[in-house]
Amino acid sequence: MTYTCFCEVRWDGARRPRQRRGERCVRREGSEKGGRVSAHELAGKKAPPELLINVPRLVSAYYTDKPDPGVAAQRVSFGTSGHRGSSLERSFNEEHVLAMCQAVCDVRARMGVDGPLYAGMDTHALSEPALRTSIEVFAANEVNVFIQDGFGYTPTPVISHAILTHNRGRSSGLADGVVITPSHNPPADGGFKYNPPEGGPAAPETTREIERRANDLLEAGLEAVQRMPLSEALDSDSVHRHDYVKPYVEDLKNVVDMEAVAGAGLKIGVDPMGGSGVAYWEPIAEVYGLDLEVVNPRVDPTFSFMTVDHDGQIRMDPSSHHAMASLVELKDRFDVAFGNDPDYDRHGIVTREGGLMNPNHYLAVAVWYLFQNRARWGNEVSVGKTLVSSSMIDRVTADLGRDLCEVPVGFKWFVDGLLSGRLGFAGEESAGASFLRQDGSVWTTDKDGLLLDLLAAEILAVTGQDPAEHYEALEEQFGSPIYERIESPATKAQKKALKELSPEMVERDELAGERIVSKQTRASCNDAPIGGLKVVAENGWFAARPSGTEDIYKIYTESFKGPEHLKRVQEEAREIVAAAFEAAGVQGA
Repeated sequence: MTYTCFCEVRWDGARRPRQRRGERCVRREGSEKGGRVSAHELAGKKAPPELLINVPRLVSAYYTDKPDPGVAAQRVSFGTSGHRGSSLERSFNEEHVLAMCQAVCDVRARMGVDGPLYAGMDTHALSEPALRTSIEVFAANEVNVFIQDGFGYTPTPVISHAILTHNRGRSSGLADGVVITPSHNPPADGGFKYNPPEGGPAAPETTREIERRANDLLEAGLEAVQRMPLSEALDSDSVHRHDYVKPYVEDLKNVVDMEAVAGAGLKIGVDPMGGSGVAYWEPIAEVYGLDLEVVNPRVDPTFSFMTVDHDGQIRMDPSSHHAMASLVELKDRFDVAFGNDPDYDRHGIVTREGGLMNPNHYLAVAVWYLFQNRARWGNEVSVGKTLVSSSMIDRVTADLGRDLCEVPVGFKWFVDGLLSGRLGFAGEESAGASFLRQDGSVWTTDKDGLLLDLLAAEILAVTGQDPAEHYEALEEQFGSPIYERIESPATKAQKKALKELSPEMVERDELAGERIVSKQTRASCNDAPIGGLKVVAENGWFAARPSGTEDIYKIYTESFKGPEHLKRVQEEAREIVAAAFEAAGVQGA
């Protein structure tokens, strides 16, 4: 059996990733200092020509290749972050977008949402064709759709900000939105997300309804889809050119201490990584007087300027030191530097001494800082995290005297808490987070990479130490966790068995020599099913859950007692998963 192990460890000579035979252990996050690691030979190197996509072929396939709704892989499927696919695989083609947009029109009408629909796109090659298709459908349905003037790019968090800004104080004429993006996925992919009036990712019942309606439309040959030619749509009263940049940029001062950042005279570096935030940094620097340099302003749908990710693919993942290699090499030029994925809902933070920060580390520092430097947040305001994020966040939160809200994987579970102000901060281990305005009101209910970038600058400006230095202090106080994620192939029967686990099926009382304090198949904060199992002891835990999009399952593990203890946690986690497969009558791992 082959496992893929994503290691999030400090590379300071004291700890190393442990590999077992047949496993591939890839350092996904951390600093750039030494350490033995197995990765693709191109990892961290500039993408060679043979890896670049053929854009004309990709776009042609979008318009000409027809999906077969009888083939599961060619149907509309809303996962954790919307529908994703590639035109070359007939999983993201014009017919998919026509069906999804009509489904959105039908669902928003049923929900009584009749205000503006804010539409944004990222810089993937399929995003602009998909936006143009979307405009044809929305205009034909007489939906007032707002697009960036000049067909510019719009980050996911900016769409959330626009929705919430419009809806503030309203009970009717509510806005919603769509973002056309496959997030950090490779250049050949396309994606589509729907954000309801709450501003963040749609709840499962909403995405299921959109998915079901879209597939019904596909099966019926799109007969019920309303559409008009693009030229007519653009001239209609339904399509509005809008400036998304100015309102978002000018509002940043209400959520980040921009005066402190400017006053500290920080030298800030930004690599937009060819993403949708490329046009935002110059206005931010101008409005707030920042010494900020955009090191790579290029937008190229092949992403030819990228360095290759751990597996030999081009992937715009700002938490990957391979993908971020170009910016990390420049770290000595800047006090702090940032990189983001194409739709700007993820962040990557680079410091002089620490290099690229592990996202789990940065989330812990963000919690520690924010809850001591937001005086207007009430004492009842809590911290939100996904169940697979580091327990360092748990320890920091407890020390701050705050409640912790742990939810299943997916930012949609944070929407209500951020909207109501009950959650001051919400984050997930995949480098996505958002937090409240300084007055304790909602900022965005979707992940905001721009916001977390600027927070890193605020932390350095206010404290005189960068986030990596603060994390070292947290380790001295709370211990040094080692976090790894293991992936293994899984059949549909195995994934089903893992998803249907119950706490009673885990007969063990100990994990790696420590008493088990909880066995969870539902999240402790909102009692929502986690789609797997989490087992927690005092100094270690694991969570096992099937992937929603791939034939694999993932085991997330963490130990505060070193690599040998982590190894035991992993071994016992596999044994528990194997027992679950056996109990379900399917072949084990």
